[in-house]
Amino acid sequence: MASAVRRRPQVVLWAAAGVAILGFLIALEIVARRYGEPGPITNLGREFVSAPRSGPLLYAGLALMMVVLTWRERFVAAGTAIGIDVLLTLVRWAAGTDLNFGSGALWVMLGCAGVAVLRRTGRERALLLKGVGLGLLLVGGHKTGDTWLLITSKTRHAVLDPYVATADHALGNPSWLVGRAVMATDPVGTHVLNAVYGQLPLAAALFGLYQLRNVAAERGFPGHHLVRTFLVIGLLGPAIYMIFPVVGPVFAYSAEGGRWAVADLWPNTAPPLGSLHAVPFDEITPRNCMPSLHTAWATTLFIHSRRAPRVLRWVGAFWLVATLTATLGFGYHYGADLLAGAVFALTIEAAMRSFDRGWERAGVHLVTYGAIVFTALLVSYRFLPLDMARHPFVFGPLLLLATGSVIHLYVRTTSLWDATPGPKPVLPRQLEPEPALQQA
Repeated sequence: MASAVRRRPQVVLWAAAGVAILGFLIALEIVARRYGEPGPITNLGREFVSAPRSGPLLYAGLALMMVVLTWRERFVAAGTAIGIDVLLTLVRWAAGTDLNFGSGALWVMLGCAGVAVLRRTGRERALLLKGVGLGLLLVGGHKTGDTWLLITSKTRHAVLDPYVATADHALGNPSWLVGRAVMATDPVGTHVLNAVYGQLPLAAALFGLYQLRNVAAERGFPGHHLVRTFLVIGLLGPAIYMIFPVVGPVFAYSAEGGRWAVADLWPNTAPPLGSLHAVPFDEITPRNCMPSLHTAWATTLFIHSRRAPRVLRWVGAFWLVATLTATLGFGYHYGADLLAGAVFALTIEAAMRSFDRGWERAGVHLVTYGAIVFTALLVSYRFLPLDMARHPFVFGPLLLLATGSVIHLYVRTTSLWDATPGPKPVLPRQLEPEPALQQA
């Protein structure tokens, strides 16, 4: 009886989380349809039959789900997914439509959810449902992100690029510097960086698979892993886009922006200082620069790779450096975006670890301090950019010190966490057995 009572809050928590996620998806679906576009639910539903746009991502979701299966079950699931894809490809070929793959992975995940509900009980049912949920969250998170980007382009008609470009003078206009360096390495450098930049979700899935490799044997998930932080960053980050819409230098300051560009300057000429005001932009380009979520994700990948074997540690470091170089060198972000993205990532990672360990004082301090620094960065970019540009030797070091202070506090706090186990949960007194029952 006591164990059933203890499990009840977890069941309620998972049910509440599921309802909240479903409500959020429905809200995004309604908003997207107001602008004449399908939402995440429709896009995901279509990929069960129509040719998917993101086949590798769908199979990455299937791979994450399969961490809860035995090896025999994994072979059956993978073979079934491939078989379904082959069949659907033949049907699409006969119908003369696109031949992209990935629908089989979705069908298998849905089938595993049905098996969990109809054929499993207790912990085994919960474990399989968690696996299915993890795989679908990876796929659904990608669809949700696409809808978020659509909403930013449709609702934020003016962008704040002149403010961030001006503030970037305090950092030496890194996007302009790295942009020229990347152009000098074309085509080899651009191809490598483009592959790294575009395959960041796949790299995260591979690292996540490494972290979750023992789930099937241990019949349970670890308390904290990379995929959780990735999903939370992707959920919360686009909300900041709505507050601070920015399109990036390649669109705002080059010919890529067409008639909407402020000027054709990137990457050869740094933008001059002048009057600051929001500028109108098209309804197609996403306002997805502040903060840089690619920087946030690559930072999280680097953090989690520190506990992996040496090869993976080198891969994590390479992916971080290459991602930062690509975000600047392709003109997708300003240097100020990268600082905000790093602070954002460390704050979210600290919050996820604190949630797993229990909210101790050190964790609360770290999360609070990270949130304060992140807010201060955004406020300074918005209201102090001219002062920052006119006094770069003052504000440049201040920006770097603020970011470095969050990194230092994170390293110090996590070192303390690694040295001390988390607090054990204390059961409520009313759940403890009665003395009479103990004697019996």
